[in-house]
Amino acid sequence: MSTKTRIYTSPSAFPNPQRLRLFLHEKGIADAFEEVIYDMAPKGEQRGWRHLKMNPWGETPTLELPDGTYLSESSAIVRYLDAHHAGRRITGETPLAQGLDAMWDNRVWVQILYRLTTQFHVLHQGLGPKLELTSNPQWGEHCRKEALSHAALVDRHLAEGRDWLLGGEHPTFADITLCTAIAFSKFGPVATPLDERFEHLDHFWQRWKARDSFRKAYVDGGGLAELAALSQ
Repeated sequence: MSTKTRIYTSPSAFPNPQRLRLFLHEKGIADAFEEVIYDMAPKGEQRGWRHLKMNPWGETPTLELPDGTYLSESSAIVRYLDAHHAGRRITGETPLAQGLDAMWDNRVWVQILYRLTTQFHVLHQGLGPKLELTSNPQWGEHCRKEALSHAALVDRHLAEGRDWLLGGEHPTFADITLCTAIAFSKFGPVATPLDERFEHLDHFWQRWKARDSFRKAYVDGGGLAELAALSQ
């Protein structure tokens, strides 16, 4: 029986658990955890009573700590683990860097990634009729437009000569969130590939694809044809 700390996630096509998974590999601590990957669709294991007892919101990821405490929400888990483990602070080394990282992470998550995930759920009934209760194509198209308009602002920010959002030598958690947003934008039902629409987001995406942490996190291909070779 494994003595590793357990995390409950989903396949890499799903962006929120993927934010955690990419962090774990970037931090170099992925091997310290036992990962339970749910069958999100059509079974909807994350909405079953076993998981709901750990996380009543029925979402992934969820971290099960040794003392029986459960921690959910990607950014909360990441910030806890980043402080708990030695190594480069992915969420920022200084209070200012931590504030800037939280600012950019929130911008990307709320205005781009969340818009794309809402589009996925209401425009295409994402996970199927067993789990999706709302169909609203007009709202889905509105979310697509909002995601694109805010992606343009991020592209302009990167156009000023930054490799990463905070301008440092290494990516932070905000960069991880943006990476997963680009990946999800390319996922079949979403069909709003940000790297094809914005030059500097494309350069950003290519930088991530060259990183060892990316190749490990997306080893199952993430549902994208361009990453299928990673699973071979």
